[in-house]
Amino acid sequence: MDLSFCQVFFDAQTCLQGARPETWVTVFSSTLRLATPLLLACLAGLISERAGVFDIGLEGKMLLAAFIAAAISFVTGNVWIGVVAAIGASLVLAMLHGVASITFRGNQLISGVALNFLAAGITVVVAQNWFRQGGRTPSLSGDARMARLDLPFAEALRDVPLLGPIYSGVLSGHALMVYLAFACVPLTWYLLFRTRFGLRLRAVGENPAAVDTAGVSVTALRFGAVAICGVLCGLAGAYLATGLSAGFVRDMTAGRGFIALAAMIFAKWRPYPAMGAVLLFAFMEAAANTFQSLQVFGVAIPVQAMQALPYILTVVILAGFVGKAIPPRAGGQAYVKEH
Repeated sequence: MDLSFCQVFFDAQTCLQGARPETWVTVFSSTLRLATPLLLACLAGLISERAGVFDIGLEGKMLLAAFIAAAISFVTGNVWIGVVAAIGASLVLAMLHGVASITFRGNQLISGVALNFLAAGITVVVAQNWFRQGGRTPSLSGDARMARLDLPFAEALRDVPLLGPIYSGVLSGHALMVYLAFACVPLTWYLLFRTRFGLRLRAVGENPAAVDTAGVSVTALRFGAVAICGVLCGLAGAYLATGLSAGFVRDMTAGRGFIALAAMIFAKWRPYPAMGAVLLFAFMEAAANTFQSLQVFGVAIPVQAMQALPYILTVVILAGFVGKAIPPRAGGQAYVKEH
């Protein structure tokens, strides 16, 4: 084995083994928080694409929702009013995408990209006009932020070996939106694979002509999927600005919408594997944020390199380990009713 590789491996192993148990509790707890907006956006894209509507605009909807949630929460002092407003803003963009790609049969990819540019520009301009803080919102505090919830018996079980740190340190103490996001995984699975609506939704993504022949509206089903996508993206953006952070900053989504799309492809449009892919990325991000003092050959690795590690991992996984991911057959195709 090459000596340089052995040295790199030894340095990394020494750093990780030297971490205290409390550090790993912090990493796993941070993983759940970082995974929440990604998971919501991933499920949003999954439902939309299962219906045959590709949505590159997840990033834009999340970004606009994050700004609206932070701005309204600051003005009203109530985070849940901000969350409702964020869902409304995301739904507006979702409906724009639906009108462009379903009603007018435009190119779905171009429509999504246009929404990303629109959100990136309008959030900065409006934020600067409203708050005069360089495109940011004022810092949120008190009821304007999502409160942390302690699970039952978390304090009593804190000192129990193994179970205590996992239950009290990792699973407890998160915002309501974290638990809601992970609850959405089985709900999405049930919706898609155990309900009539889900069956029709999947059929629309595979063979819309057959659905139309059965007397079911293809347009209504696709708009329904796009609306669900808008709601989930609104929740993701709201949590990003009021739960994970304490306000809105310019381009704060930082590519999370595209990472969610990558996770969806990696999971081959299935909810549970999508959750696993999102958790993997979030874990890498949490670990990179924690272990920033890793040294190789006595030279500290730059912080920027550690922060880029999750994105590099995403590219490597998609390029080499996904295999052949086959999207819905009618995905990205406008349906024209035959007369």
